[in-house]
Amino acid sequence: MEYLVVSDNHGDQDILQKLLAVYGTRVDAFIHCGDSELDFTDALVSKMTIVRGNMDFGDRFPLTMILKNNVDKIFVAHGHRLSVNFGLDQLYLAALKVQANIAFYGHTHQLGCTMSNGVFILNPGSISQPRGEYAALGGTFALVHSDEKKIVADYYDRQLKQVKTLHFEFKK
Repeated sequence: MEYLVVSDNHGDQDILQKLLAVYGTRVDAFIHCGDSELDFTDALVSKMTIVRGNMDFGDRFPLTMILKNNVDKIFVAHGHRLSVNFGLDQLYLAALKVQANIAFYGHTHQLGCTMSNGVFILNPGSISQPRGEYAALGGTFALVHSDEKKIVADYYDRQLKQVKTLHFEFKK
């Protein structure tokens, strides 16, 4: 399975259109971890799975979502209600509660990738307003490949160029 994971574009629709144009038919799921600031009626909404972030107003987007296929069970949340600014414990426990083996989140605007006791946890970073160690990249998203044996994550910048130093592989 191939997943494109993006977050925190904060109204920058151009980058989402660019990602959909290039990857929309090449990935099994296009997952947005919140703060899209899209209107629920926007045509882009039907082309991706989106959860609500703290800057997404109204209640038409769900706060969390669970995606299941023949390889993975994925828990998706923005993270603001799971205190991700203070650690990943609540996110990890929420993923465990629904028996997910993958958790995707946003909110911090800082990319991150780890495996914790069988749960793969990834923040794609903010595609439009990055913070932290990799802010100079100008924004990031992640492509995640998952099969029965391993999970591989690669980060890309806004120009769709792979950041070679941000390649991660984990055994399942």
